[in-house]
Amino acid sequence: MDGSGIHVHPTQDDPVVAGLSEAVGGPVGGRAGGTRWWTPLRVVLLMAAIGCALGLLQKAPCAEDTWGEGDTRYSQMCYSDLPFLYTLRGFAEHTYPYTDDEQTRVRYESMEYPVGISYWAWGTSYVTHWLSGSPPVEDRYERSVGDLQGDPEIQDEGRLYVAVNAVALAALTILAAGLLAGVNRRRPWDAAMFALAPTLALTALINWDLLAVAMVAGALWAWARDKPVLTGVLIGLGTATKLFPLFLLGALLVICLRDKRVRELALVVSSAVAAWVLTNAPAYLASSEQWKVFWSFNSERTADLGSIWLVIDQAGDLGIEAHTINAWSWAFFAVWCVGVFAIGMLAPETPRFTQLGFLIVAGFLLVNKVYSPQYVLWLLPLAVLARPRWRDQLVWQAGEVLYFATVWWYLGGYLEPARGGDAGFYWVAIVVRMLCELYLVVLVTRDVLRPHHDPVEKPPRAQVTTTRSNAVAV
Repeated sequence: MDGSGIHVHPTQDDPVVAGLSEAVGGPVGGRAGGTRWWTPLRVVLLMAAIGCALGLLQKAPCAEDTWGEGDTRYSQMCYSDLPFLYTLRGFAEHTYPYTDDEQTRVRYESMEYPVGISYWAWGTSYVTHWLSGSPPVEDRYERSVGDLQGDPEIQDEGRLYVAVNAVALAALTILAAGLLAGVNRRRPWDAAMFALAPTLALTALINWDLLAVAMVAGALWAWARDKPVLTGVLIGLGTATKLFPLFLLGALLVICLRDKRVRELALVVSSAVAAWVLTNAPAYLASSEQWKVFWSFNSERTADLGSIWLVIDQAGDLGIEAHTINAWSWAFFAVWCVGVFAIGMLAPETPRFTQLGFLIVAGFLLVNKVYSPQYVLWLLPLAVLARPRWRDQLVWQAGEVLYFATVWWYLGGYLEPARGGDAGFYWVAIVVRMLCELYLVVLVTRDVLRPHHDPVEKPPRAQVTTTRSNAVAV
């Protein structure tokens, strides 16, 4: 532990950090002094703020290019959905995502995201209009969408829209880092691996996935504080924003069955369902057809970016249909969940929430028919707490960063062979990403089945050394 005797210090606990600390005098000692201001929590919050700032800086080349349709978004890897959807989903005209107005539906495609993202995207568009001086939008109704996209005034609004979302998402990211630091009071420094993750900076502004990530961080914190109702509410809100928080209920099922906490499980599930229903109700009541778009869009999707299905489909030139992929991917995921359930029930000790949650979400992403670059954020809060070791996190992050780069090269056409043909290097990057993810899966599974390997359960190395020295002295 550190000088306060409360927190596990990374220089005493993590071999990578301990090795790096030699350059500044070695691991912190038992008599090391501290400051009242720079607590571990505040340092982690600062790290998260820096990560968000780097993420905004990474998107700067596209902002300078007014988020145009050119190659900058691929060559500089700074693409974001946000400015395009601002115009293409009607937010520049205050269009509500869940309207059945015929003219609106002819003019704009429906939002293909869950309601939480749709509400947020619509709400931040109003903030953007207000900050832009509330320009009149009536004259925009008579112009084509293509004309609006090329309008310098609306392009400026699009840049501001990204900035508004960047500030709001940064606040949520900092909050998430703080919540993760509080999951295990002894190990607040584990959250630094979330705050400093290169993938956080690279993918934070591609879409609105950080909304669900913040909900997951809150759910992990609430469960650690024995607040089952709040845990369920946050899981429900997260599921209304992205599907993956739903899978956390599987982790809690194992924990509650093992520890005979049926009442807590019932509270979590019931509050999650209530939160999800109440969040979806306004959209469903306004337009059930538009509400269903998210579900139909995903069911009709064929093999898409980043998935093993894309590799199989392109390598074999198979043209696999959507319903075939749906059936097989859900079948594989069901088998995976059964395996995680068995591992959790057979483990010598009750696994941690983050361990089981990580294993379930990782399984979903491995067999899903699409893996957008920002999906790494789904795993990030779970991974850093499930396996809080810098070496292992860096191995996994390396695979994700490689994939992040290659997906933009692939979309930009930079990976196509000079004589034509498939972009085989992109397939390699997909497989490497999956192998790095499986590497982390194997380690977490081992920690569950052999808890003495779990870094969270092991005492810090410095503490072990001190204990042994005292024993010899006695």
